[in-house]
Amino acid sequence: MTTEMATDPTQAARWFHALSDATRLGIVMRLTGGERCVCELTDALDAAQSRLSFHLKVLKEAGLITDRRDGRWVHYSLNREAIEGAGQFLASIKPRRRLKVECCG
Repeated sequence: MTTEMATDPTQAARWFHALSDATRLGIVMRLTGGERCVCELTDALDAAQSRLSFHLKVLKEAGLITDRRDGRWVHYSLNREAIEGAGQFLASIKPRRRLKVECCG
């Protein structure tokens, strides 16, 4: 992950839009433990496969997850670089202590 990508507001908007849904956050949380088959995610989230597929597509298009086919099953995992990039972006916008400056006076 390049520093430029981690500080790109357009990319950050894609990441945070993808993370702005409780179901998608649930998927990401479950993937922190490692790769999961789509059937495991369906069971864990008690979600219909069509609904889950939509959310997985959003996360994948944002670059936050990757997939791997194994026969008829699809396994998902976090894209470590993208997750680190989102963290770097948040760190880059952390408020900094400033000296008080008189304004308009």
